[in-house]
Amino acid sequence: MVEAVIEQVRARAVEELAHAATSAELEAIRVRYLGRHGEITQLLRSLSSVPAAERPELGRRANELKVEIEAGVHERLEAARAEERRRQLAAMRLDLTLPGRRPPVGTLHPLTQVQDEIVSIFMGLGFSVAEGPEIESDYYNFEALNFPRDHPARDMQDSFYLSEDTLLRTHTSPVQIRVMQAERPPLRYVVPGRAYRRDADQTHSPMFHQVEGLAVDRNITMADLKGTLELFAQEMFGSRSTIRFRPSFFPFTEPSAEVDVLCFLCGGNGCRVCKSGWLEILGSGMMHPRVLQNVGYDPEEFTGWAFGMGIDRVAMLKYGIDDIRLFFDNDLRFLRQFA
Repeated sequence: MVEAVIEQVRARAVEELAHAATSAELEAIRVRYLGRHGEITQLLRSLSSVPAAERPELGRRANELKVEIEAGVHERLEAARAEERRRQLAAMRLDLTLPGRRPPVGTLHPLTQVQDEIVSIFMGLGFSVAEGPEIESDYYNFEALNFPRDHPARDMQDSFYLSEDTLLRTHTSPVQIRVMQAERPPLRYVVPGRAYRRDADQTHSPMFHQVEGLAVDRNITMADLKGTLELFAQEMFGSRSTIRFRPSFFPFTEPSAEVDVLCFLCGGNGCRVCKSGWLEILGSGMMHPRVLQNVGYDPEEFTGWAFGMGIDRVAMLKYGIDDIRLFFDNDLRFLRQFA
């Protein structure tokens, strides 16, 4: 009886192995015959009911069948897996004649583009570029620039203090002091960088970008400053751009002037952005004698001028943007216009 079962199992296993084409089918055959509850396993367990005299021979034949099925499954499984791998690779094969997929490429932020253009204009005028730390001491940010600790003009800066004597710089002017301490005149520098003040609305941002400019030499006058800034405006906004100088006050310059550009939105008629027809883009003036003394220069021998320009404001003018916050919203629909 058991002998007949062995032959029946062998015949079924051989036929199923012959027709199995995939690794999944072969795995099912292995489980069906050789698994924990498989037919061969059950067959070996049934030998306990066979007469003792027949048990060794039937056990040998059952084990031979087990080894035979294991070998058959293994052999066919290797071949099936190789064929499946070949088909998978064929399906994944690259067609080199197909056009490539161009990855998305980023571009410079519009503020970076404007900053580079401003710096390029002044480098063409013979200016060098300097940079400095964004976390500054009170001395460099205020005192060396003629802002004593009790000076009311400090209230205009709306500063972010990190400690009593350390703050996020409110302008790039501290680099002016560092440059003059390190070099002797004549010198001409522009200083691009970020600055920070507690101010936020359509035309102001808590973090903004500035370009500081300075020139120190013998016999430098306000006329040199005015000519330089007029040339810059023509290069930046076009030869028909209109600017004006207004008397102002800054502790580190005397005399001082603010420079405005005719509003790009209303043409000087007044609107919600400019309010009066003009947009301020920079403050400027002749260096205060006390600032020159603070860096070891003799104000009787050397004179100089400086200006501080808001890159964000210049970008608004250049591209006709009416809200400075658009530069910091990270809206790709906005940024892609400047690619």
